[in-house]
Amino acid sequence: MKVKRSIKDAAKRGDKDVCNILAKEIIQSRKAVNKMYSSKAQLNSVEMQMKNQLATLRMAGAMEKSTEVMSMMQKLVKLPEIRQTMMELSKEMMKAGIIEEMVEDTFEGMEEDDMEEAAQEEVDKILFEVTAGALGAAGHVTEPLPTVEGASADVEVEEGDMDEMRSRLEALRS
Repeated sequence: MKVKRSIKDAAKRGDKDVCNILAKEIIQSRKAVNKMYSSKAQLNSVEMQMKNQLATLRMAGAMEKSTEVMSMMQKLVKLPEIRQTMMELSKEMMKAGIIEEMVEDTFEGMEEDDMEEAAQEEVDKILFEVTAGALGAAGHVTEPLPTVEGASADVEVEEGDMDEMRSRLEALRS
């Protein structure tokens, strides 16, 4: 700014030589500013390259450690032993599955009627013992319960609903 003012003052006085010298000084200062900018850009570039090299060195160190850990793990893990163990486990699981199927087949083979009859006989024996035979002398109720005129229609509707529910249950089972 001072040089520009000096050039204006020299131009007012009509001193061309001083104006040329001051103009050359402005050109040199602009070139110096441009050189400073390019030097700053080069320094930033060098700094970024150094950071990149540092990151590369750190990555190489981490990869080296990772390789060491992996080689140690490989020494610890014996693949043939693991394979043998897995095969034995597979055999045991297969045996367990076969045994489970056999147990299920056995339970399915038992008839529910026989179990219910046996349970009912045990219940009757216990009741006979507890009541000292008084309950056995009472006999069984054989007469049907009295019905209300509208109730028979409701029972038929409920039986229809039950049949529908049973069919749905069978569909789900299959």
